[in-house]
Amino acid sequence: MNETTRDRQRIETQQRILTEARRLFAETGYDRTTIRAVAAAAQVDPGLVMHYFGNKQLLFARAAETESRPIVEGTPDQVAEQLLERLRESLIEEPVASLAVLRSMLTHPEAADEVRGNAHVRGSNISKAIHGTDGELRADVLSAVLIGVVLGRHLLKLDHLAEADPDKIVELLGPAVHSLTKE
Repeated sequence: MNETTRDRQRIETQQRILTEARRLFAETGYDRTTIRAVAAAAQVDPGLVMHYFGNKQLLFARAAETESRPIVEGTPDQVAEQLLERLRESLIEEPVASLAVLRSMLTHPEAADEVRGNAHVRGSNISKAIHGTDGELRADVLSAVLIGVVLGRHLLKLDHLAEADPDKIVELLGPAVHSLTKE
């Protein structure tokens, strides 16, 4: 087996482990996800998980990494539309890495820190685009509402929210998001 094939297999194995870790952290949270469960789901030896990721905490940190998104910017209406489009995407495509962190945040301090840190960055980004009185507060309210909708759909699986067309949800939230981005 040549080096390129081994490298590709290693990368594929690591990706499979991360995929299963994200799924399990999202489904069961940090406390109830074990290295053995991740290894079994990824069809590898638990030692291999430890070899690639060190320990559960480091595996969680890698599994919880999300793609950085472009900064929201523009007029208040453009900012609102960008936020609504991000929400639509999160309603269509389950954001497994984000859900892993959100499910775990109540029982795992590092996950809570991660959510707070991301919320701070997102809130700062949004508040820079929202001018006027209470811009920072309105940005935090927007973040909380959007996180809550994603949690309600994917983790809590609230009946009507879980089954609703993402476009309908965005349509219903549109006026509130637009009003919070304006002074």
